Amino acid sequence: MTQVAFHVGIDDRVAYCCRLVHKVLASGAQALILGDAAMLRRMDAGLWAQDAASFVPHAMVEAAAAIVARSPVLLAAQVPTELAQQAVLINMTDHLPDDPHPRERVIELVSADEQALQDARERWKSYKQRGFELVNHDVRQRSAGKAADSG
Repeated sequence: MTQVAFHVGIDDRVAYCCRLVHKVLASGAQALILGDAAMLRRMDAGLWAQDAASFVPHAMVEAAAAIVARSPVLLAAQVPTELAQQAVLINMTDHLPDDPHPRERVIELVSADEQALQDARERWKSYKQRGFELVNHDVRQRSAGKAADSG
């Protein structure tokens, strides 16, 4: 059964996603990151900006086939039908991904913006209707707890 994890209340989704991708790769999985063109450019820059010891090999899905085949992290505006059904799908869009593949994991990254939260609620309902296992990680609560602990 597909597990969909919502990470909610993220201030900097690019930085958060870069850290998350390291964890996904460390687990032995690949990642397919969905976003609009602007978000994908920021993700590309963010993944390049990691220190040399933690470089994340990645490619835009439109890159040459040989590059895409060797890249454990792919960036795309929509789910490619011919690629990586074993990859963890990380959704940074405001809509439900049109994904033809059964997946073990989908991760939804949601900012604290009210519209983004409303869009995420709608996606949650859609996933629930499809029978997926849903998990909620409220990043705001963790941040507030850390601030309270350090104060």
